Amino acid sequence: MNAQPPILPTAAPKRHRSLLIAGLIVSSLLVLLLAGYWLIHSILASGITKGPDNLFGDQHLKTAVALIELHKVRYGKYPNTLRDLKFIGEWDKAALLRVSYFPNTDRTKYYVEVQLGWMGKPSLQMPEEFWQGTGYSASLKPK
Repeated sequence: MNAQPPILPTAAPKRHRSLLIAGLIVSSLLVLLLAGYWLIHSILASGITKGPDNLFGDQHLKTAVALIELHKVRYGKYPNTLRDLKFIGEWDKAALLRVSYFPNTDRTKYYVEVQLGWMGKPSLQMPEEFWQGTGYSASLKPK
């Protein structure tokens, strides 16, 4: 009798299986990421967040303007950047992260704009009276 020992499986199938599992996990994560992006994009495009965006954006703008104007009263000039503002609260930080601020070179005027309301960019139209007595200047808006 010519009995040969059975052929034992090598480690290659186990490694192959590990690579297959890792590939499936990575693929699944990519699909979830793309689906999440598509969902958020669809929600924003639908306009359903317009009300909350404007509500939050209005608050962010008013908070930023109040803090910028307070800085001017305290120090005589508008801040160079929003990071120069002092004595801000935790809630103020959230508002300041959502606005863009552009002072002129001698810091006597500025332009401020809300970039993010709740989930998207708000469309705010503040009355002229709101800006009365502030250093706001629409002419400083970047091109």
